[in-house]
Amino acid sequence: MTATKPGLVIFDCDGVLVDSEPIAAAVMAAAVSELGLPMTAADCLHRFTGIAMTAVIAAIETDLGRPVPADFAARVREQDFAAFRRSLQPIAGVAAVVRSLALPKCVASSGAPEKIRFTLGLTHLLPLFEPHLFSAHMVRHGKPAPDLFLFAARAMGVDAEACVVVEDSEAGICAARAAGMRALGFVGGGHCGPDHARLLRSAGADVVFRHMADLPGLLMAHAG
Repeated sequence: MTATKPGLVIFDCDGVLVDSEPIAAAVMAAAVSELGLPMTAADCLHRFTGIAMTAVIAAIETDLGRPVPADFAARVREQDFAAFRRSLQPIAGVAAVVRSLALPKCVASSGAPEKIRFTLGLTHLLPLFEPHLFSAHMVRHGKPAPDLFLFAARAMGVDAEACVVVEDSEAGICAARAAGMRALGFVGGGHCGPDHARLLRSAGADVVFRHMADLPGLLMAHAG
């Protein structure tokens, strides 16, 4: 892909702006285990990071061989929010970095709109992005399909090839590449193990970085 000057930076939310993935994985593991399908937080991180709840539930139901309870998603969301209130933190240094960017920016997350607003509000990041918040609930197909990133680019009035996506998941990197956008893989979240950088490179990340303070330089370095 030929690099062009960035016209829009699209941030994923969970694992890029807020360090929510380990918390949510622990909640999901407990909820799924209660259904009779033993699962660890590590299992949830491996299987479900970066994808929408509808896809998560579909995978769980396939494994269970039966539907989950009708209120499963609502109960998990309630437990997530309670856990976030106790311990959610922003990714180190992200607020200062986002404030420093002169480029247009938005959030495009697999999370539900209310979850995006809740986690960003809790970590005082919401004013840096609103009203430019886009959820997989707004498109037909979530990540790894390109729909969400293309939707966000259209809404922001920027061509796909001028967008740079900051993602922490394989699904998100694949979605960015499928959308024709450059993809920067972030591995500084609490859920990122020693093999995470390799996974994101294998998914197609143009570059992988661990410290959010490096982002401004990477955006300029990857401009043509």
